[in-house]
Amino acid sequence: MTPSLEIVPVFDATRLGYVQTRIPALVRTDAGTLLAFCEARRAPGDWSEIDIVARRSTDEGRTWGDLLMVARSEGPGNPASNACPIIGANGSIHFIHHHTYKRIIHRVSRDDGRTWSEPRDITAAAASFRTEYNWQVFAPGPGHGIRLRNGRLLVPVWMCIPGGPSVPGGDHRPSCVGTLYSDDDGANWQRGDIIFRTEGDFINPNESTLAQLPDGRVMINTRSESVCHRRLVATSPDGATRWTAPAFDDALFDPVCMASLLATRDPATGRDVLLFCNPDSRYDPREYDAVRSCARENGIIRLSPDGGRTWPVARVIDAGPFSYSDLAASPDGTIFCLYESGLWGEHAYHHNTHIALARFSLRWIQDGPPASLAQFRAVTALAG
Repeated sequence: MTPSLEIVPVFDATRLGYVQTRIPALVRTDAGTLLAFCEARRAPGDWSEIDIVARRSTDEGRTWGDLLMVARSEGPGNPASNACPIIGANGSIHFIHHHTYKRIIHRVSRDDGRTWSEPRDITAAAASFRTEYNWQVFAPGPGHGIRLRNGRLLVPVWMCIPGGPSVPGGDHRPSCVGTLYSDDDGANWQRGDIIFRTEGDFINPNESTLAQLPDGRVMINTRSESVCHRRLVATSPDGATRWTAPAFDDALFDPVCMASLLATRDPATGRDVLLFCNPDSRYDPREYDAVRSCARENGIIRLSPDGGRTWPVARVIDAGPFSYSDLAASPDGTIFCLYESGLWGEHAYHHNTHIALARFSLRWIQDGPPASLAQFRAVTALAG
């Protein structure tokens, strides 16, 4: 187990021949291998020529193997993006992504992530939302999906009916959120209910992350552009239906950025804990664009001992640039955070060139300060 914080570089766009590396996703396989994924972009922008690549680590993230091509772009304006890996049954690893925000693709690896099956189109599951919401843009994740204790595979998804040039960021807005699920280890996929819509105080909910709580409920934690800058949450008994009413979690700041949620067990106590990671820039008053995005810096890991009701403990992973991230854990209590760590240019969070892995232990988090706002300010100042 890693007792303290270590940071290891994983993807470097400048060495790979790409302009950007963005949108990390991370899982730890049943064999103990870490699989790190990212989008390798040949130009800036979500609609550019984008491949999905991966690297494997068999020594808990200390070293990484050669670059693997998982999904290729179909050319400029036709990206392969939004990696969503899921650990399945009997050593299988499922991989969901989209092509051009219109086709949803499923692949499987049965050799610990070394190779991947031919793409299988599962857009029919996404298309079934159209009877209720006639989306034109659809994307999974990004970040890992989950396998419930009953075997259900679960993927968060967001979709939108583009608002056009009169709407800031109108190619992705306005939006709503739901899930896709499979009850036969990926053979067939179905849609769940729409969970969050753009209505009232809930503005453009989109990229989401999932975790199964100790009592079996599924929690969804979602980015939005709501004026309160807090994460949207809801729970469901099965991850697909009967979601609770949307609510903001006052403890979880949202700078308008993807985040990661992870349920794991503390080996020292045998108790389940919930982890949450994102950039917490609540002390930076800058807003960068028409959707009020805040600075993507000061990456924080938080721990909840009670299924997300409270978040009493937190630590700074990286006080510098920190944008999208994804979490995984090993049984010995080592936590892994794959995150966008290298930025350049004005509004730099759009121009990430490096992705790193932070390794630390649950004890390292638990030894951190109480998660009060004043102490966050002090910790951030010391880290900077």
